[in-house]
Amino acid sequence: MPAEDEFSEIERLFRPLTGGAAGAFDLMDDAAVVPQRPGFDLVVTKDAIVGGVHFPAGEAPDLIARKLVRVNLSDLAAKAAEPFGCFLGVAWPKGFGAAEREAFARGLGEDLKGFGVNLLGGDTVSTPGPFTASLTALGWVPEGRMVRRAGARVGDTVAVSGTIGDGALGLAAVQGEIADPDGWLAGRYRLPTPRLDLRETLRASATAAADVSDGLLADAGHIGEASGVGIRLDLYRLPVSRAAGFWVDSQLDRDAALLRLATGGDDYEVVCTVSGAAPDGFTAIGEVATGSGVEVFAGATKLHVAHKGWRHL
Repeated sequence: MPAEDEFSEIERLFRPLTGGAAGAFDLMDDAAVVPQRPGFDLVVTKDAIVGGVHFPAGEAPDLIARKLVRVNLSDLAAKAAEPFGCFLGVAWPKGFGAAEREAFARGLGEDLKGFGVNLLGGDTVSTPGPFTASLTALGWVPEGRMVRRAGARVGDTVAVSGTIGDGALGLAAVQGEIADPDGWLAGRYRLPTPRLDLRETLRASATAAADVSDGLLADAGHIGEASGVGIRLDLYRLPVSRAAGFWVDSQLDRDAALLRLATGGDDYEVVCTVSGAAPDGFTAIGEVATGSGVEVFAGATKLHVAHKGWRHL
C-alpha cells in the first residue's frame, strides 16, 4: 500500500466525521458554508490544547482528541448554546505516526458522534514541537439569549454546577502525587463532561456565566470583571465530590486544601450568577457585591489569595 499524503489521510480519517453535512463539501473545498437558522444566533468558540501543558506526555491519542472536543463544548455549554459543528486544526509532531493519527481520529469521531457535532473542515500540518490541536466549535442559541460573562448584578447569587476540584486532583493523580485507587479522579481530568444539559436552566435563570477551566476563583473573577462588579465566595460552601472530600479530610490545613480545589481548574463545570436562589443542578457559593475583584472567605474569615487560577502568561 503506497504511503498516504495529507489529502488522502484527511479523506480516510476525517471525511467520515462530517456526518454528511452539506456545508462541509466532503472536506474537498478550502472553506465550508454554515447555513443560517432563522431565530437563532451563531455562537463560535475556539480552544487549543498542547502536549505537556493540557495533557501529560504519553497520553493516549484517542483521549487527547476527546478532551479537545469536550473543553470546546464546555465553552458552548456556558453560553447556553446547542453545538452542531466544528473545525479542526492539528499539528502532528515527529513520532506521531499513522497508528497514533488513526487513534486520534477514532477518539474524535466517537465524541463528535456522541455529542451530535459534525466536522465541517480544518487543516493538518506537521511540527517539530509538541502535539498541538485546536477546535473551533459552533452552536446555536435563540436570538439574543446567549449568556455572557457580562450581566451579573449586585445582589445576585453566585452558583456553580456539579463538584469542584476533581480536575485538579485528577491531574495530581495522573502525575502520581496522590492516590486514586479506582481511577475516578484521573477520569475526571482526562475526560471532563461539558454541561450541555444545563443550557435551558442557564437561559431561564443566569444573568452571567462562564465555564470553570482556569479555576473557580479565576473564572468567577472573569464574570466580575466583565460585569463591573465584585464577587464574594465562601470556600465552606464549595460542592465537592466524595473523592475530593476524602482528600480534603486528609490534609492538615482544610482551608488551604479547599483553596487548592477552587484554584486548580480543569473542572469544566459552569459558574454563573442568578437573581434569587441557585437553580436545580447548582450550588450557591457566594454573592455579587459592589466593587471589583474576588473576595474569598472560609466561613466568616476573609483569606488573602494571591493566586486565583491558571494563567498561560
